[in-house]
Amino acid sequence: MTRGGDERVRWFDPGRLCLDLMAARPADAARLAQWLLAVGLVPPGTPLGEDGVPEEWVARFGELGRSVDRLVREVLDGSPARGDDLDRLNAVAAAPPPAPRAVPGEGGGLVRAWGSPPDCAALLAAVARDAVELLTDPSARALLRQCEGAGGRRVYLDTSRGRRRRWCSSAVCGNRQRVARHRVKKNLNAR
Repeated sequence: MTRGGDERVRWFDPGRLCLDLMAARPADAARLAQWLLAVGLVPPGTPLGEDGVPEEWVARFGELGRSVDRLVREVLDGSPARGDDLDRLNAVAAAPPPAPRAVPGEGGGLVRAWGSPPDCAALLAAVARDAVELLTDPSARALLRQCEGAGGRRVYLDTSRGRRRRWCSSAVCGNRQRVARHRVKKNLNAR
């Protein structure tokens, strides 16, 4: 189940909104709209412009995602943060985030809605503030890991018991690693 209540099962949950943007890399307006709903940044039924998500949002979310990606990888490498990316992150985080409201839902319970349609700057601010919190919290930074799978570039928070998680997804990358080990073992035994 996704954080936003979407019933589709997501195979990778990195543990933070900003890390999810790094992994998702929405390349077009339709994918960005799906991502905004899937991560719960906008409630279901939220109008996202007259014709859906404007194309300019894709570029702005992409730019923020790339900056967060570089900053997170610098943290993982123990390198100092780059000025341009840090400046961009702080500038985006300074915008006011979207203001949620509690409204009666169809079943009688309260649901989250926006007082007015969210704008791009407000949604970006929510992601940027999440990144600021992650990058400035020593406890959260200590949980950052990069997938050890072949070609693994996904970054996640390791909240597993014992902090020994190795893959972004045990079902995908972990399974690939187990299959590869099995093939090597099988080939060695066949000799």
